[in-house]
Amino acid sequence: MSELQHHILSVLVENRPGVLARVASLFARRGFNIFSLAVAPAEEDTMSRITIVVDVERTPLEQIVKQLFKLVEVIKISELDPRQAVERELILATVRAGAADRGHVVELIQILEGKIVAVGSDAITVSLEGHPDKLDDFEDLIRPYGILELQRTGRIALPKLDRDVRTSAVKGNIG
Repeated sequence: MSELQHHILSVLVENRPGVLARVASLFARRGFNIFSLAVAPAEEDTMSRITIVVDVERTPLEQIVKQLFKLVEVIKISELDPRQAVERELILATVRAGAADRGHVVELIQILEGKIVAVGSDAITVSLEGHPDKLDDFEDLIRPYGILELQRTGRIALPKLDRDVRTSAVKGNIG
């Protein structure tokens, strides 16, 4: 996934039923492409944070932001430049791992700091967290063994923290 074609929006919304459906519907009606979508309660119980990775090649980011702000439940939108954000994603994958290959598969999982969460007679289910590029690499490495099932969460992201010791506030909030 190229950073030049995609951008990350962190959208703080009211934590109410139907809000995610309205956001997704807005994207569908306008023909905006969503590459990744993750939502969960935010720092306050009354709010949720929706992290949306959008295609900015076909639709200008400003247009997407304007349309989102039209939704009553949207409180704040932060644009996160991938170079100025901490991004993470989670993958769960069940990989074919017979007796002959099991050692190689386990070694790959350990090298990439994954966790084995279930073991069968000829397969292993693994959990791995990290930058989306790391997960892409992991997929490429396990594909030759045989991916039986795979699920990714979608990206989540927050602004990088300011490293200037003279300031104690977190920077990066836009909007």
